[in-house]
Amino acid sequence: MKRMVAVLLAYAVLATVSWAQDSAFVRQNYTKHEYQITMRDGIKLFTIVYTPKDMSGPHPILMTRTPYSVAPYGPDNYYTHLGDLTRKYFERNYIMVFQDVRGRYMSEGTYVNVRPYIPNKKSKKDIDETSDTYDTVDWLVKNIPNNNGNVGVRGISYPGFYSSMASIDAHPAVKATSPQAPVSEWMGGDDWFHNGAFLVSHAFGFYSRFGWPREGPTTHHYHRFDFGTPDGYKFYLKLGALPNANKFFFHDSVPFWNTIMNHGKWDSFWQARDILPHLKNIRPATLIVGGWFDTENLYGALHSYQSIEKNSKGDHMIAMGPWAHGWWSANNVDSLGYIKFGQNLSEFFADSLEVPFFDYYLRGVGNPHLSEATVFLTGEDKWMHLDAWPPKNGARKNLYLHANGKLSFKAPTQSKTQYDEYVSDPKKPVPYTNEIRHWYDAAFMLEDQRFAGRRPDVLVYETDVLDKDITVAGPIKVNLVGSTSGTDCDWIVKVIDVFPDDTPTPRGTPQWVKLGGYEMMVRGDVLRGKFRNSLAKPAAITPNKPTEFNYDLQDIFHRFKKGHRIMVQIQSTWFPMIDRNPGTFMDIYKAKDSDFHSTVQRVYHSKGKATSLTLTVVPED
Repeated sequence: MKRMVAVLLAYAVLATVSWAQDSAFVRQNYTKHEYQITMRDGIKLFTIVYTPKDMSGPHPILMTRTPYSVAPYGPDNYYTHLGDLTRKYFERNYIMVFQDVRGRYMSEGTYVNVRPYIPNKKSKKDIDETSDTYDTVDWLVKNIPNNNGNVGVRGISYPGFYSSMASIDAHPAVKATSPQAPVSEWMGGDDWFHNGAFLVSHAFGFYSRFGWPREGPTTHHYHRFDFGTPDGYKFYLKLGALPNANKFFFHDSVPFWNTIMNHGKWDSFWQARDILPHLKNIRPATLIVGGWFDTENLYGALHSYQSIEKNSKGDHMIAMGPWAHGWWSANNVDSLGYIKFGQNLSEFFADSLEVPFFDYYLRGVGNPHLSEATVFLTGEDKWMHLDAWPPKNGARKNLYLHANGKLSFKAPTQSKTQYDEYVSDPKKPVPYTNEIRHWYDAAFMLEDQRFAGRRPDVLVYETDVLDKDITVAGPIKVNLVGSTSGTDCDWIVKVIDVFPDDTPTPRGTPQWVKLGGYEMMVRGDVLRGKFRNSLAKPAAITPNKPTEFNYDLQDIFHRFKKGHRIMVQIQSTWFPMIDRNPGTFMDIYKAKDSDFHSTVQRVYHSKGKATSLTLTVVPED
């Protein structure tokens, strides 16, 4: 314990020294200005501009728009901690711009979550994030001295959404954008919903802090929430049915939480907030960035790239690394959880991808030689440069479930109906993590799954030891034949890389962690059964009737190495990341605690009722 405290104190001292250096550097080389920039409808948006003191030539503008505050506020309060990536732009004399979006912190106006895009604006009252970006850029290039007329926009997560919006109907000065882990389609696969299932801990954790209204512009717009326990599993189980969140905690003070509760299926509300159909005819060069282990916006990164690539000409690229949400912007990232990737991933991203991208398109410096797709191959732990994503040379193969927990590329031949079953009890759901926390840990996406596979309500299927490497690229399609004794249920499918039992554990790893037999989750996701046919038209499941449940897991790029095994786990709860299904076809957002009942789930694996995963297997390089 003394050693741990000493290490933490050492890190704190280093951080303090680094922050002091950052502050001194920015003050010495930049001048800070604060502006209220007027939009076309008269609303003023608070904008901080750091302009280089270097006057040797004009400089490009790099902007981030955010709902999370551009603090520190005050003309004499300079950034004290830049981060390695942001520091590189300051060192290159970029004009750095940060803006509070409409209705947040010091900006005027009313805030709207994922404000819908208005394609055909007819008056100055027709505003959206594209018009706010356009008006801001127009003001910047006309009023900020010594700019070269080129603007870039970057941002992660919600700011990634604003970066996508900056790409639509872009101002001529916007030459490059980088939407990173961007929000794209909230009901389909980003943030709050995955295939119709509600990510309760993420949504509650976010809106318990973010969604509270304000009286007007303010430098403090963050609500502190006390969970009362570090144990999220305990907290959300005690919370019970979803209406209890407003009843006991929010008390109608978080409007968007109630909005979610009233829009539990795809409708015009969610359709208006779907940015993907509008990502077409994109003029700026774009670099879409995402992480293979990002729970929040992996969907947004992959689908935004697909939409832009399909519907636009020009330079549009994607970069996918083995990161959790936004970790590419962190300093010195070389691992996730207990899995080491053998290199400084954040340094590679900064020096080989993002900075060269903006340098080339905004400053005309260098030649980035960026591939169409720069993607990290997990399992092999190396970067690959591809001319398309997913790669075009893959072959689709089915991986079938068999009796006795077997998994094989050979289809079952047994004609007699065979299945495995388990009882799913919403009062004792399967946890999504073996850790104690109230909001998900970034590393859970590749956490050792042995803790889950030992439960009686989790089915486990495994291949023989692989006699050669198998590389899988792109989406995984779940073709599940199952039944439930209820009228609704969830199906969670996890794809896992099982390490050999003799895998050594690296030095420095905690002694309770063993990589021998480690079950590394490569991908996992959920389908809410009633949405098997449509997110807009939920349908009850006929009790005990074998039914097809087909859905896509998000893309992977993973090499299952010779000597490893491929495992599939199937379960019906994943708590508290996913809210509990009552087992009855109903509006879960209006459920009562008494509505939740145990159900019996069956998964079939015989001829004519075969459950499989469809993978795209690519040739070994």
